[in-house]
Amino acid sequence: MATIPEDVLDLFQKPIVCALATLMPSGQPQVQPVWCEYDGKYVCINTAKGRQKDLNMSQRSKVTILLVDPSDDGRWVEVRGHVAETTEAGALEDINRIALKYTGVKFRALNAGEVRVSYKIMPDKVIVGS
Repeated sequence: MATIPEDVLDLFQKPIVCALATLMPSGQPQVQPVWCEYDGKYVCINTAKGRQKDLNMSQRSKVTILLVDPSDDGRWVEVRGHVAETTEAGALEDINRIALKYTGVKFRALNAGEVRVSYKIMPDKVIVGS
């Protein structure tokens, strides 16, 4: 387990949209913008069940997350890790909390049949740019 250095923790506290890279069945990386937070141990993200990133992370646990400081693009943090926990329990509460951070309001109403999934990503390696 790697730790996030204190000098970049603020990037996780700000509403910075991060890039999440997952692996497709072919091995091709797939990158999507997502909201995230750091709970002191895991990088946490949330998505709808059945989306490509959900399928990718469910089948191949290796992921990379990149946050770039919007006021200094030379300051960034890359977290290479693996999915350590996945749950649907409490996932709606998680996305509401994260949405408040990013938008100031709770998450939108779920679409019919939509199920949210929370992922906890254990950092294996952390690279900091400065």
